[in-house]
Amino acid sequence: MKKAIQLLGMFSIVLFVSCSGSDGADGERGFDGEDGINAQVFEVDNVNLIYNANNNIYDETLTFIDYTSFEVLPEDAILVYRFDSNITFNDGVVQDNWSLIPQSFFLDGGTIQYTNTHTSRDTQIFLDGNFDLSGISTDFTDNQLFRIVILPGEFLSSKLDKSNMAAVLNAINVDEESITRISMK
Repeated sequence: MKKAIQLLGMFSIVLFVSCSGSDGADGERGFDGEDGINAQVFEVDNVNLIYNANNNIYDETLTFIDYTSFEVLPEDAILVYRFDSNITFNDGVVQDNWSLIPQSFFLDGGTIQYTNTHTSRDTQIFLDGNFDLSGISTDFTDNQLFRIVILPGEFLSSKLDKSNMAAVLNAINVDEESITRISMK
């Protein structure tokens, strides 16, 4: 009896494996997908940080919807760079000098630091210090230029050197010439 059941089982396997037929009609063609935007970069010029005497800080909030239609997700990283100056090299090449925030300066009166916080709707840029900031030079507070880089969350785990502006732009395939500059004035 065991042999008959085994023989029947083997016959069933051969029968089902050897069956062939139509694999069914192909479905409708889907829509061609659009290339997804992996990151967004824009600059905000003429930013004036406002002094808050109660907290002894300067700050300004940049709301993303004012500068881009790009949807920022809660898991995205927001990098904020501050423009320091143009650097002219001996061979005549001029290059922009950007610093990733946080950025510290050591002054005669003490230390100041640019920092930022963000949500999926905005970023708030602060200038904080360990002394009375009410008389600080407007070179640190007025007409500032910031570059905002919105990176998908997947970049957070990468070994990308986020302090290196060229490396960041290269990783997200953005050319300097394509970056939009928006003035607050």
